[in-house]
Amino acid sequence: MSQNSDAVPVKALQWRRVGPIGHNGAVGWFGRRKKQVQLAKEAELVPDAVRDHLLAFVDTRRGVEAWVEQPTSFNPPSILLVAYDGESTRRGLPSAEFGYKFADDHSIPCYDAGVVPYPKRMREYGLRAKRASRGD
Repeated sequence: MSQNSDAVPVKALQWRRVGPIGHNGAVGWFGRRKKQVQLAKEAELVPDAVRDHLLAFVDTRRGVEAWVEQPTSFNPPSILLVAYDGESTRRGLPSAEFGYKFADDHSIPCYDAGVVPYPKRMREYGLRAKRASRGD
């Protein structure tokens, strides 16, 4: 038997099973319900003061957009709401998914903060507020 240098090792041809037998993660019929239950539980974890603040911000400002910030090693997930004039507010959340659901429920555009940069108007608003407080 001759050695073929183009031969693929047998180990490379073996398939690895990821989940239990019969499990197909792509279908997700039951996973969707589980996710809805998890989000409902997380909604109960959000303090009323935080929920009221976010709702008041959305209801009293025009052109509100949301940036969901993923958790880091020392910061929990959070949501940053930015109005059309650059005024903003940031609050911690139990999960990033809750932030996406909040934005969807209130029909506001939502972005991943790690992908889409914060708007320039937010920085400009901060500079205007700083100048106003100094009396410039």
